[in-house]
Amino acid sequence: MNLIFLRHGQSIWNLENRFTGWVDVGLSDGGVDEALKAGNTLLNKEYVPDICFTSYLKRSKETANILLSQYADKVIQDIEIVNDWTLNERHYGSLQGLDKSETANKYGEEQVQLWRRSYDTPPPLAAKNSDFDPNNDKLYKNINQDLPLGESLKDVVSRVKKTISMILNLSETKNVLVVAHGNSIRAILKIIEDISDKDIIEINIPTGIPLAFNYQDDKLTKIGYLGDQEQIIKLQKEVEQQSRIKKG
Repeated sequence: MNLIFLRHGQSIWNLENRFTGWVDVGLSDGGVDEALKAGNTLLNKEYVPDICFTSYLKRSKETANILLSQYADKVIQDIEIVNDWTLNERHYGSLQGLDKSETANKYGEEQVQLWRRSYDTPPPLAAKNSDFDPNNDKLYKNINQDLPLGESLKDVVSRVKKTISMILNLSETKNVLVVAHGNSIRAILKIIEDISDKDIIEINIPTGIPLAFNYQDDKLTKIGYLGDQEQIIKLQKEVEQQSRIKKG
């Protein structure tokens, strides 16, 4: 295996079941543990990345740093880290910060599932110059283009296309680790596995579980998630249930 995708460890807002998007929250204690376990899994598989891509967001960078710190005594060469904003989570617009279940109670499960999982339906956009407008965020001061106020998964697919092409090219000669987010990884999988607009709705990415591929001679071979398969299925189901209406 020479190409690994990893959704960051559980964030504080994952734990609180909030829409996070581009809000820059850190890892929960559970997320730190997931990052450590992911690193241990890769070490046990004798996988040593030559280069690690992260998004601009803290939870992605923290996960990568915790994971890679476990290689410190085992790897002679430096592992290159590249921060790329196109790997950011989907911008959830004005939904950011809202509790997913409470939002489902207000708007209905069907509408919230459409906002969360559909391919081409964006959430309600954030207001310009609001706290959710990344164009006013110093984190993105070097990005020379208008940044989104809300995105559909289709929008994320558009912004990751060049990045995943570069990553695949690098994977011909290097071991590449990509630590990103649920929706940016869904967008990448849609591209590299040619998943239909309909079928992508059912794809759920668990936090902290490495997803492995081989890429050689322009051929991509999926190895799958690395770890306990029952636990992986359980975590995928938890992602699926996040915006269900709370009972009682």
